[in-house]
Amino acid sequence: MTLRQILAVAVVGLPLLITVAVAVAPVRWVTKLSITGAVATGVIGLTLTWVAVKDAAHPIAGTWLVIDAGGALLLGVISAVGLASIVMSGPFLSGVRHSFVGEEHRVRFYYVVLFLFWALLLAVPLAGNLAAAWLLIEATTAASALLVGFNGRRHALEAGWKYLILTSLGLGVALLGVAILTAGVRGSGVDGLAWRRLASFGSGSATALSAYLLLIVGLAAKIGWAPVHNWLPDAHSEAPPPVSALLSAALLPAVLLVAWRCERALAPIVGIHTTQRILIGFGLLSLAVAVPFLWRPMPLKRLLAYSSLEHLGVIAIGVGFGTPLALAGVAVHIAGHAVAKSLGFFTATPLIAHEPRAAQHFVTGIGRTAPVLGSTMGLSLGALSGLPPSPLFVSEVLILAGGFESGRSWAAAVAAVLLALGFLGLAHTTIETVIGEEHHRHRNALPGMGRVTALGGLSLVLLLGLTALGPWLPSSAFVSALARGLP
Repeated sequence: MTLRQILAVAVVGLPLLITVAVAVAPVRWVTKLSITGAVATGVIGLTLTWVAVKDAAHPIAGTWLVIDAGGALLLGVISAVGLASIVMSGPFLSGVRHSFVGEEHRVRFYYVVLFLFWALLLAVPLAGNLAAAWLLIEATTAASALLVGFNGRRHALEAGWKYLILTSLGLGVALLGVAILTAGVRGSGVDGLAWRRLASFGSGSATALSAYLLLIVGLAAKIGWAPVHNWLPDAHSEAPPPVSALLSAALLPAVLLVAWRCERALAPIVGIHTTQRILIGFGLLSLAVAVPFLWRPMPLKRLLAYSSLEHLGVIAIGVGFGTPLALAGVAVHIAGHAVAKSLGFFTATPLIAHEPRAAQHFVTGIGRTAPVLGSTMGLSLGALSGLPPSPLFVSEVLILAGGFESGRSWAAAVAAVLLALGFLGLAHTTIETVIGEEHHRHRNALPGMGRVTALGGLSLVLLLGLTALGPWLPSSAFVSALARGLP
């Protein structure tokens, strides 16, 4: 086995071992064991990302395991966000008073399911065939649905069931596409569904197009693209903040990577212009649906959920444009969105302690009553709005430039207008949230504020680094590997 293969097995296997260890360890060891395991998993994941990016020109493409440029990018994002989510889980759990799990088992149950969810999520970008990717995505649904409804209240349980039913229904539609491809590819069993073998589909372009549409429409329900995004605002707003961070910053783009691989694999049969137009269509529709909500005052976590709808739409448009400029923008956007969005969700824990109304209502003037918390929220929301020097501003410019370069000027122009409208709405919300009207608030202790402050400082460094990286990236070997795809 090569170093990359060893690291790939370790990065999935270790969190599974931690899951078992947390399930049987004494309660007093659970939190420390979870943080130790998370640090080790994060280090392995980021090491594999570094090794794979350095050797992006030579991807591994086997029947069961794939390590390519796109997978390396998502693996790094999932590793980092998962580690931060485990670190931020302690402050969240310290304030939990209600859950559908008894108090004596609450912490253990939470970490067991969270590590299981993280392990499955880490395996998604490494899946070497469509069948394995589908199974892993379905498994993440079952694990994360338990976490969405963790607090046991009516709205949380409703959101968990809604998420489980709608995304499972979508994956059922995608399964029809998998079945069609299974019947038409050369080879038998799982080997025929390996990414590199899907182009051998021999039942004609019309049938291949039907399979592709079923796959994309089904996966869209899990990605959260409009018009099949209905579960997204409820699940993100009701889930524990660390879980919301993993859902939005890691799960959604990981499933989008699977959709991207389907597009690449079937483009030789269906036609690359057709497959890309479908992605651009989903992206533009998602942007159009998200914009009106970004103009409305709403609770922080619900606002961040609609922001996910916008940003996953932007990524879909970039993938659809497919030029080096656009793909460089996609890479920066995925990483920048993960940093800013996870930070935004992490601020929800101290925010609700500072202003309990924030769980259900739009609140203003946080920077006036809690300056450090307000500044951290402002960093997250400002970056997500695309306010320069946010890397999301750079990535959106690159994606739009890639659209004009690809000859899809109309799509790039429509996207530019929608992005401008979204920026105005989210920028106004950022200003009101941080320095808007001040309200009387009790000076309560803010759980996890020290960790949020540290993550805010690290996030600022990462965001500025991504901004500096953006202009250089289009001519890099990494983007060339993204453009080539799997051999």
